[in-house]
Amino acid sequence: MHPFTRMTAVVASLIVTATLGVTGTAYAAPRSATATEACKLPGRTGWTDEGHDTMHPVFHPSTGKARAVMLFVDFPDAPAPSGDTDEYYNWLQPGTDWYRTASNGRLNLTIDPVRRWFRMPQDSGSYGFERGISFEQQELYIKQAVAAADSVVDFSRYDLVYLVPPKNAARITFSPAFIDDRVDSPGVVADGHPLRWGATFGQDMWRWGSKVLNHETGHTMGLPDLYAFTDPDGTGDWHRYVGGWDIMGDIAGNAPQYFAWHAWKLGWLDDNQVFCAPQHGRATFPLTPIERAGGRKMVVIRTEETTAYVAEYRRAIGLDSKACSSGVVIYRVDSAAWSGYAPIQVMDSKTDASPPAGCRPLDDGAFRAGQVFEDTAAGVRIRVIASGDGGGVIEVRGS
Repeated sequence: MHPFTRMTAVVASLIVTATLGVTGTAYAAPRSATATEACKLPGRTGWTDEGHDTMHPVFHPSTGKARAVMLFVDFPDAPAPSGDTDEYYNWLQPGTDWYRTASNGRLNLTIDPVRRWFRMPQDSGSYGFERGISFEQQELYIKQAVAAADSVVDFSRYDLVYLVPPKNAARITFSPAFIDDRVDSPGVVADGHPLRWGATFGQDMWRWGSKVLNHETGHTMGLPDLYAFTDPDGTGDWHRYVGGWDIMGDIAGNAPQYFAWHAWKLGWLDDNQVFCAPQHGRATFPLTPIERAGGRKMVVIRTEETTAYVAEYRRAIGLDSKACSSGVVIYRVDSAAWSGYAPIQVMDSKTDASPPAGCRPLDDGAFRAGQVFEDTAAGVRIRVIASGDGGGVIEVRGS
């Protein structure tokens, strides 16, 4: 789900040798590979996009410690049923463990639940969730919840606020992120502390599970939506850009691990884990699975000022244990594209094949040894030389 914000409301790669468990052969990065800085695309939308230059402090830091408070709110027309809040907290809390794994320990999100219900002053339907909710309505919702809890919560201890309604609050339908870009004049302040990030969860949390927390919190760190906002052809294929790869697309996708591009943008990968391919000639690169810590994780082939192709290696392990295919995932990044309008597009190695049961188109599209991807207009050709449990080796040719 896209975040509601004030803005949207108004509208030198190191030379290394790596041994892989695929052929027993060592492959070295070419000396012609350029510095990784040359492959960092600039953002052009001024908001959540694929630019490497994430706007801080508008967005929440993506490394280190992050503290969130979870408030449980009910309404005059939807009072919480008898019982405690543990079911709600336990449903969402695994998102913190997911982040520790996905970030290789570089993001430590903790959530303090306030284990009681706070009564909101308005009926649940008055906030506008059913109509799509505006930034102003969401801000009011958060402000009222914070005011209700202010006597028992020290908000100066927290970076993010999560609001959770009871199951019978059917009119709180969906779960948008909250980002207030007014750095100098935030709208929600408590205990002398601005609360500019968070998420207001709705009934769709019971469909998506705890990963809805990771999707929405990803927005607060500057990541865009990868699913489509429009359906001009009437196909109903809202996941036509990336399928089930990356949690910023299909939250319930089979391979939710963030793309390596996102991990790099978030500071979860170091520059020396990225190959920036030369624009001309031929070069060979080893890749290790992004689901494992350490090693080289992606090759970036820059094509224009704001576009590049990326190749990374994915396996059906770890957070991607249900992935529909393993191999080299190739995708095009456009840092000038708005959230929801194809900032990332995955290339399909099986355009003529139907995906297995339970998988979407693109989910089975990872490239294996012997397969080739080519974009003649961009002058890019990627050939997979080897693929196996330990990773893969690719050859990149630039014209």
